Amino acid sequence: MKSSTLKPVVLAIGLALSSLAGAATDSSVFNVKELDTQVSACSNLNAFVNAKWVAAHPIPADKTRWGAFDELAEKSLDIQHEIVQQAAKNATSAKPGSIEQKIGYFYESGMDQAAIDAAGIKPLQPDLHAISQIITQPQLVDYLDASFAKGQGELFAFGSGADFKNAKMQIGYAFQGGLGLPTPDYYTKPEFAEKRAQYLAYIGKMLQLGGEPVERAAHEAQAVLAFETRLAKASLNPVALRDPANQYHFVSIAQADRVTPNFSWQKFFAAQGVEVQGFSLSQPKFFAEVGRMIGAEPIAAWRAYLRFHAISSAAPYLSQPFVDARFDFYNKTLGGQPQIEPRWKRVLGAVNNGMGMALGELYVAKTFTPEAKARALAMVNNLHVALKQHIEAVGWMGPATKAKAMEKWQTLLPKIGYPDKWRDWHGLTVTPGDYFANVERAGAFNYRYDLAKIGKPTDRHEWAMTPQTVNAYYDPTNNTINFPAAILQPPFFYANGDDGINYGGIGAVIGHEMTHGYDDEGSQFDAYGNNVNWWTKADRAAFEARTGKLVKQFDGYSPLPGKHINGKLTLGENIADLGGLNIAYTALQNAMKKDPELASEKIDGYSEDQRYFMSWARVWRGSVRPAREEVLLNVDPHSPAQFRAIGAPSNMPAFWQAFHCKPGQPMVRAGASQVVIW
Repeated sequence: MKSSTLKPVVLAIGLALSSLAGAATDSSVFNVKELDTQVSACSNLNAFVNAKWVAAHPIPADKTRWGAFDELAEKSLDIQHEIVQQAAKNATSAKPGSIEQKIGYFYESGMDQAAIDAAGIKPLQPDLHAISQIITQPQLVDYLDASFAKGQGELFAFGSGADFKNAKMQIGYAFQGGLGLPTPDYYTKPEFAEKRAQYLAYIGKMLQLGGEPVERAAHEAQAVLAFETRLAKASLNPVALRDPANQYHFVSIAQADRVTPNFSWQKFFAAQGVEVQGFSLSQPKFFAEVGRMIGAEPIAAWRAYLRFHAISSAAPYLSQPFVDARFDFYNKTLGGQPQIEPRWKRVLGAVNNGMGMALGELYVAKTFTPEAKARALAMVNNLHVALKQHIEAVGWMGPATKAKAMEKWQTLLPKIGYPDKWRDWHGLTVTPGDYFANVERAGAFNYRYDLAKIGKPTDRHEWAMTPQTVNAYYDPTNNTINFPAAILQPPFFYANGDDGINYGGIGAVIGHEMTHGYDDEGSQFDAYGNNVNWWTKADRAAFEARTGKLVKQFDGYSPLPGKHINGKLTLGENIADLGGLNIAYTALQNAMKKDPELASEKIDGYSEDQRYFMSWARVWRGSVRPAREEVLLNVDPHSPAQFRAIGAPSNMPAFWQAFHCKPGQPMVRAGASQVVIW
């Protein structure tokens, strides 16, 4: 019940932000009473801006974190909830086959708890029966092929993406996967021994719910854990996966078959209904091990592995015992979440997974005006001008590399709010009263939609996020920045906000996404999305010397006792924060030059420059449960929010000057410790 599609490279902001320029000032957009004036901004900008708010807003029992991003996400969910409830109410009278009817039936079927509980495991029985019939190696391979064709492949991920060497065309990508724990390290390192034991118990519990006797389930659980441990040892860790060289390995079908002699890629593609001459076998070492495991692992171990993952993936859409078991491990044990979310939010999540862009079409019609889109685009244009100023002013980059950087600047495509063209949902069958089948059919429909792109030109105007998503992203394979409608609103975007607030909000986010084109990963793609080297050797060395200092800076931050941020894992986002905040600050100064009175104006006693940095810090307000934080430190390319609030400003003389900071104060990283990149 897990989609097999993927996008090899998408660089997102991670948490939400917003704003706009040129509007009348209004002190209500920033409540200075929330500031902790007992803390100096020069000592800790995050505590100065956010400590009082965090203390007054504990994490809700059904959440693992709570902050500015999450507040806005809740507002988006409330709007979506109204939309799906209305769609469910009108489903029978809606136009047959319309997205309103399909969304209504989808949501209504998921809310029928009584019918779902009465069905128990019955909806999954055909899949479990198919697994039980695997006796031979050829039958195993046939099952894997068929499972992927339904959009349910568990062993690895497969989908479309722009060709790293010819980004104008889409190819297939096979990507490592198959693990139930967060990273490969969880299977081998002593520090995760307790988590392995808890995962082992979870595997056994799921197999029992699937009908296995207790002793047999315990025995099979051991086999599943050993199986996944073997996969994990052949898998790359999250830091290694950030390297484009580990995301792309183009091979012919014949070459791929030599890597996995026990698994025919020719037959795999035929089963998917796709004709190709070659594709990216992105992590050859992993797939070579999969091939060996197909030939060497006992069929009984394969059946146990496939049975467990089929049950675990389907659990959210089955009866309550399955839902509870999955929540207890993934949310409570790994995330520290005390209570499960209300059912409507979980069902809404399934609707978003299955028909998110269709729901987005209804969301935009209700919430996002053409005027809002025009204002956001105007802000993007202002940031684009500031980005050019920064590229032109970079002193450590030579003329040849700078010319290529400017070429990339010229081809950058901004996308605001929602797609220019909506998806067609004809061909997807959604029926009332059959939640599991609706989820399954939507997964297969979206998988086929994705595979249909293979062999066709890349569409730069397509979106990888729905409009109702509170986030933003940059895609280096098509050099686009993308800002969904849900992020372009209060508390981050204020139509009546002053420039300091708005440039510190959405301005810095826009700058962040633009800078991703020039971070350690994005900088390996050219103006047209191709993974080629456009740097001179000397310029790349100068760049890496500077980014190395940023790695060291974030390595030094410790959000939990004895646990530090991984500066290499989070490097791309940290570069984007630093570049984005500098670029947006330049855009603010450009705006103030057009209106000199702004430079001397104070609102609630704070200058525009001060409000700019206060707005930036407010974006990152919030807290995370320790258990969830520990997982994020291992898997998340974004640094913890409280360190994003202080990391970039501490490197900026503009911040020191705005708050009259002195050398030696914690927020002043001067001299050799200061990081200056873009």
